[in-house]
Amino acid sequence: MPLGFRSGRPEGPVPGPKSGELKETVRRLLGLDEDTAVMIRQLACTEPGCPPLETVVAVLPMDGPARRWTLHRPAVQITEDDLRAALLTTAHEGAPE
Repeated sequence: MPLGFRSGRPEGPVPGPKSGELKETVRRLLGLDEDTAVMIRQLACTEPGCPPLETVVAVLPMDGPARRWTLHRPAVQITEDDLRAALLTTAHEGAPE
């Protein structure tokens, strides 16, 4: 079952309870401290074959490189299992190969 809910505009920051739930789940899964910023944004995807909305998770530590993952679904559909799979089993975007 998806975490929280999403209402309002489809693109941009994910407001309200959904954003908080996703951020806290990311923090817990990655073992982040409170000084590390976690951003959740929902974006319209215009590339061929891409779903209409995707959700970007960005982790911005005070020290060290930023990390980013894209989940190809709207925020309202993202579950803890989706986050676990993306964050713990795939390299973040911009990671060295």
